[in-house]
Amino acid sequence: MNMKTLLAGAVATYFGVMASAYAADKMSPREFVDEASAKGIAEIETGKLALDKGTSADVKSFAQMMIDDHTAANKELATLASEKKLKVADDAELMNKAKAFILKLRDGESFDEAYANNQVKAHEATIELFRDEAETADDAELKAFAKKTLPKLESHLDMAKKLAAAHKKAN
Repeated sequence: MNMKTLLAGAVATYFGVMASAYAADKMSPREFVDEASAKGIAEIETGKLALDKGTSADVKSFAQMMIDDHTAANKELATLASEKKLKVADDAELMNKAKAFILKLRDGESFDEAYANNQVKAHEATIELFRDEAETADDAELKAFAKKTLPKLESHLDMAKKLAAAHKKAN
């Protein structure tokens, strides 16, 4: 098994386990704010990495959009969290750091492919988090934020899938 397959499997397994954990228990407002803001930070940081290491114009354009959109969403979430006396994540969780590390291992075209593939997985996990919040949250403002943000996340996922398909290499 090659390193790329092993790392992709680890990332997919992590997100699958985390998604199952979230689905099993309704998240508290604190947990949602922490998880959503951590995912936003991870998107911003991996976007910056893609601007630096990516080689394709479409990857760099997508990365800049991720930085812009997730910065705006995190600012809005921080405002909501502050009103509720909740703290947003100031650092991404361990797996998102590992995901960024995985991306740092790639250069050139293989980096573009790795970034695009990770964007699909990351957005699938984030959409599940936001859908759960939109459907089950007791906090009306966080529920409204999740509902309002979902269409943009779904659009990001569609674009990420197209980006991944465009950068897929024949094995």
